Amino acid sequence: MSDDKELTQRAMELFRKRLTRQAVTSLQVCVHCGQCASACHYYLATEDPKMSPVYKMDRVRKVYKRTVDWLGRVAPGWVGAQDLDEELLQEWVDLAYGACTMCRRCWINCPMGVDPVQILGLARGVLTELGMTPKGLQATINVHLEHGNNMGVSEEDFVETLKWMEEELQAEVNDPRAVIPINKPHARVVYTFNPREVKYYPYLIQAAAKIFSAAGEDWTVSTEGWDATNYALFAFDPQTGAQLASRVEQAVNHLGAEALAMAECGHGYRAQRWEGENWSSHRYPFRVVSFVELMAQYIREGRLKVDPTVNTRRVTFHDPCNQARSGGIVEEPRFILARTVMDFVEMEPHGIESFCCGGGGGMLAMTEFAKQRMAAAKTKAEQIKATAAAIVATSCHNCLDQLMEINRHYKLGVKVQNLSELVAAAIVWQKN
Repeated sequence: MSDDKELTQRAMELFRKRLTRQAVTSLQVCVHCGQCASACHYYLATEDPKMSPVYKMDRVRKVYKRTVDWLGRVAPGWVGAQDLDEELLQEWVDLAYGACTMCRRCWINCPMGVDPVQILGLARGVLTELGMTPKGLQATINVHLEHGNNMGVSEEDFVETLKWMEEELQAEVNDPRAVIPINKPHARVVYTFNPREVKYYPYLIQAAAKIFSAAGEDWTVSTEGWDATNYALFAFDPQTGAQLASRVEQAVNHLGAEALAMAECGHGYRAQRWEGENWSSHRYPFRVVSFVELMAQYIREGRLKVDPTVNTRRVTFHDPCNQARSGGIVEEPRFILARTVMDFVEMEPHGIESFCCGGGGGMLAMTEFAKQRMAAAKTKAEQIKATAAAIVATSCHNCLDQLMEINRHYKLGVKVQNLSELVAAAIVWQKN
């Protein structure tokens, strides 16, 4: 058997193995109306028919027809059925990875309820098992597996950064009781970080510590499992996803905490909160919450005293897809901003209808698709520009980095900040 035939045979076996009921349902009920095109930032920015979700899904449907449809098995040419050969596999890489951020905006705008993530995720999963995951994305996963975090930060550097930010916080608020507890047993909350905070944005660690301290929270950080990210979600690799999620779970269990607070990381929150228990097939003995939810709770309960006059410039908010559309966190950031800034204006559309920034789906790790990513970001750039905002706030690091690139590329002249920065700045520090 030739290499090409062996690859096709292996690919078809993996496709059949990964064909879930949810994917079959979406493949069956799509009526090719094309309404999903107007919901996709790739299509809107380029007007290329190949960028429409229905086209991308149809490249997967060809294999479905060849696998399931009896006519597709007997006379594949009649119904457009096709074996999953090397050429089609490469097209899957270009479309499922290179032209889709898995934002699911097309799903909520589909009159038939088709979820393209079930279909294009099926393609990503097959590609992953064949070793065809884009190199940058797979490298990020491998570093996480080897070093315990996706930036390869050592425990020594991690602790040193925490101590440094603790000193900076104490100097800012002139209060030695403002601390960053490390490995504190039986704290109520264990907090995670995105490794980019540790390596590039340490001031966000200081902001989070200031919020926890001002709220009087009983919290801690674990050196065992502190990385909030889980890029296996983007590779549709449930085994690796479960392995990475379990590291955080074990860290929380070993400290005996009541809750796990996920840093401002859209996909990390979704992976740990909504996918982790499915991957591991057991329930967590603690609650998983987003830091956004906690900040809103602290303000609502009066545990944080804030002064919105500190933040006077016009602010708009970008909803991370995995928090809003796939996570249900929509009202909390607006509750927070209504109390911490003087001038808040919405993008249109916003909330679950908000357009993806273009950095999701692991896109920032896949540099080979950078040109397409920035071209598709035109949709978000136009949204931002229409608000006349001076500051774009968000609550996700991939969004933060992508929005910064959009700002430079499209010369928007805005400042991009995490939501926690605005909250921390507005805190009126009270010494008890």
